[in-house]
Amino acid sequence: MFTLQEIKNAHAKVKSGADFPQFIRDLKGLGVVGFETYVSDGHTGYYSEHGETVISEEKYGFLEVKKVSSLEEFKEGLREHQEGKSDYMGFCRMCAETGVEKWVVSM
Repeated sequence: MFTLQEIKNAHAKVKSGADFPQFIRDLKGLGVVGFETYVSDGHTGYYSEHGETVISEEKYGFLEVKKVSSLEEFKEGLREHQEGKSDYMGFCRMCAETGVEKWVVSM
């Protein structure tokens, strides 16, 4: 079973969206099969194939997520983030502003 510290160590290497694919490979190497990250405060639940869960603490202060989403604005912001044009916090703010409550990753 992976630990929260191992996940934190893997995440510490992420400087932009361009680093995200390696982060996913690192998580898979630890045995993570999926996770959910909540935009409002950045806490994440990480899941193992055996149904075990590790939940991180809040990563930042509260962000209000807009009630109405804007898919086109989100797509544009995601594309820019994947090109390395924003950091993690910038991505989270963009998600909140475009109405994204959380993201779910299944590996």
